[in-house]
Amino acid sequence: MAENHPDLQEELDVDRETRLNEPPMYRVYLVNDDYTPMDFVVDILMTVFRKSQENATEIMLHVHHQGKGLCGVYTYEVAETKVDTVHELAEENGYPLRSVMENNDL
Repeated sequence: MAENHPDLQEELDVDRETRLNEPPMYRVYLVNDDYTPMDFVVDILMTVFRKSQENATEIMLHVHHQGKGLCGVYTYEVAETKVDTVHELAEENGYPLRSVMENNDL
């Protein structure tokens, strides 16, 4: 017959609770500059961030008028990859476009 092990049950409950916690999320922004063409920013938003043409245009205009615009909220690894991809594509095309990520809990 199975024995009752309260310590083991407590350990299992803690382990289950730990596994259910969601990872921290990070906001990814594009930062305005005076040199990157608007159509390139829209293309970045559509290809890197999977935005529709309409949504990408709205975000681009927000970046243009407000200085930065939110592209999405992702786990750390995904956010970091998107920021790096923006920088690589901008550099390949000779533009100074920058992207930054911020902890969503701030």
